[in-house]
Amino acid sequence: MEKRGILAGQRKIGALLGYVNILAKNLVNLLYTPILLHYLGQADYGVFQMTNSVVFMLTLLSAGFYGAYVRFYTLKKQRGTADDVRRLNGMFLLVYVAAALLCIVLGLVLVANSERLFSKGLTPDEVTLTRTLMVIMTLNVSVTLLSTPFDSYIIVHERFAFQQTRQLFTSLATPFVAVGALVLGAGASGVAVAQLLVSLVLLGLNVRFAVSKLGMGFLFTNLQFGLFKAIAVFSFWIFLNQIFDLINNQVPNFLLGAMSGAEAVATFSIAVQIRTVFFSMSTTMSNVFVPLINRIVATSDDNEVLTALMTRVGKYQMILFCYIFGGFVLVGQFFILKWAGRANTDAYWLAVIMTLPVVVPLTQNTGIEIQRAKNKHKARSVIYIFTALIDVVISVLFIPKFTYWATAIGYIASIVLGTGLFMNFYYHFSIGLNMVYFWKKMLPTMVSTTVITGACLLLTRVLPVASLVSFIVWVLVYSAIFFVVAWKFLLDEGDRKRIVSRAHKEN
Repeated sequence: MEKRGILAGQRKIGALLGYVNILAKNLVNLLYTPILLHYLGQADYGVFQMTNSVVFMLTLLSAGFYGAYVRFYTLKKQRGTADDVRRLNGMFLLVYVAAALLCIVLGLVLVANSERLFSKGLTPDEVTLTRTLMVIMTLNVSVTLLSTPFDSYIIVHERFAFQQTRQLFTSLATPFVAVGALVLGAGASGVAVAQLLVSLVLLGLNVRFAVSKLGMGFLFTNLQFGLFKAIAVFSFWIFLNQIFDLINNQVPNFLLGAMSGAEAVATFSIAVQIRTVFFSMSTTMSNVFVPLINRIVATSDDNEVLTALMTRVGKYQMILFCYIFGGFVLVGQFFILKWAGRANTDAYWLAVIMTLPVVVPLTQNTGIEIQRAKNKHKARSVIYIFTALIDVVISVLFIPKFTYWATAIGYIASIVLGTGLFMNFYYHFSIGLNMVYFWKKMLPTMVSTTVITGACLLLTRVLPVASLVSFIVWVLVYSAIFFVVAWKFLLDEGDRKRIVSRAHKEN
């Protein structure tokens, strides 16, 4: 009972620190992105973002093993011995060492072919910069891969306070070091070196905490090929899902850089940064429930309990998503203009149309962990690959004529068909979750937000969002209306009691 209370406390602290981390990261980005645009310029900023997207694809070398660790650790902990757990750790470490080495090799292949890949869309100087950035960013991805086994061990022990504190350090340290490099005239290469230095520090922190504090041990003898095969099969389907995520989130920048130019990449990247805020808000809440979901499935596999958990977390995610999205629709145009400059004003509409459909997956990402815990994530991965290919086809066909609007349309089609329509049928009829019940609980928030945002937009015709003062006024007015409606109508009595009780404890 005491241990269960400690773990619940870790989940609460982890979620709270997660949102503190997101708030800090976004506040830093408010300053960081304009500074990058100022020092690098529109073109070099676009090259930096494009190269980052290309190299980030090397994270596919993790092959989904990260998502498999929690499940197999839980099984070994319940049914195996301490040595079985150490062998599992040893196997994962060897896999990631091999992945890091392969990452370096493939990164060098990209460097050698950078002119062939980007000479049509980039100038010779931009291709040279791309080559330099690829070397540094490849090393950064390799370091991140080496850190993964230790990060997984920390998560499975639900040490979310350490994990989120470490992420907060990253959010603050990376821009601080990067800005120092920019001031010294290091340019985009200096920013990439700053990211690499912070990743090295994080690797050290993860190793120290996992080994010294949590007692993570490794055995490299008598490794079971059968276990590796089971993990590899399980991970393969997560790997396919990673391909989907990378195609949707990283390939558009590559295609725009190769077919349109660095300036188009810069504008699209601004919109993607806005969209990423919503993803981080959602996954922060759901990530802390991953070990709990695996324990429920391993013990009772009760779909009513899992549906209730998914709906409870999803309701909070929906309220948060709708609040931020409605606010961005209301004041985002002015914000983008002042934050990223007139050259990137299209980023507002790109962000709006690409963010709206992700309300479905971002309120259901606990369902992803339920699928994995039940080992029923294969169909999702296969369908996602097909929808990702739709995204690529639309982008390739229409980028020459419509530039970043083509990549936005491709992304929307992929999300609506895959994470929207297919997944809800799959959750209901195959996984056994009650999605009718789920959406009944979500509907009041969606309707309320539409009414509130629509009414405020009509009133902006009287008081436009055209100055910092009117911007602040509308943020406060919208927030006040939304919070009153949420407290009175969207949260039930149990929710309100939990919030009040928690506030009293903190005081």
